[in-house]
Amino acid sequence: MSDPESSSPSMGEVARDSEPEGLGPPPHPSRADARSTLPIKGREDNAPDLSHIETWLFDLDNTLYPLGSGLAAMVSDRITDFVADLTGLPRDEARGLQKQYLAEHGITLGGLMSRHGVDPDIYHAHLNQVPLDVLTPDPVLKAALARLPGRRLVFTNADDVHAERVLAKLELAGLFDDVFHIGLAGYAPKPSSEAYARLAAAHAVIPAEAAFFEDTVRNLAPAAALGMTTVLVGEGAEACEADFVHHRAPDLAEFLSRARLREIP
Repeated sequence: MSDPESSSPSMGEVARDSEPEGLGPPPHPSRADARSTLPIKGREDNAPDLSHIETWLFDLDNTLYPLGSGLAAMVSDRITDFVADLTGLPRDEARGLQKQYLAEHGITLGGLMSRHGVDPDIYHAHLNQVPLDVLTPDPVLKAALARLPGRRLVFTNADDVHAERVLAKLELAGLFDDVFHIGLAGYAPKPSSEAYARLAAAHAVIPAEAAFFEDTVRNLAPAAALGMTTVLVGEGAEACEADFVHHRAPDLAEFLSRARLREIP
């Protein structure tokens, strides 16, 4: 699994040390209950207008569940273990190499494949041993996703197994039409243009009718350049001033619940 990684700090990335780690405490268990009365129709004057959207693209890690869950930190530790075992380096040096490859290739796996000939299936099998006990289903988010008209796709730098495990744990698997994972992208991670081109070709995505939801700011830039509507997700989203970010969603469920959507005849 590679998706929570990121090679440049932005918003939540600083908290996870540019990779899936360094997270804060888990969210308060009553978070979903506190939002249980959210409106199901977007009728407020300031409701985001997404009535033109036919294809809904969602990043997976730290977007469909909170950054504060702690899962990213656990994954980062597994990556360090893998690098240490592969190279024989002391753990602190392995961690440094991990960060170097992350910065150079967008995901640590990129460096491991190009420099060490690592089989991505073996790498992902190691990471997918991480337990998912820290994740809990969010019924408010589930309801908000269910009301979206059109196709719903997951667009992730993680592998297919990780995506399946996480969606099942979150009880969201039945809401998505497909998962576009790192293997299908030819191991070209977001934000490489190749990843977006492969996604668009595989699913005949019309950018003007698509919205992309992401917790990593820089991953939204290529989507905006293609003509997609972009939504930055997570705590701190409101502080982002990037002009390629069209909407900001500190709370994804709340944002989706009040959005104006296409009317279904």
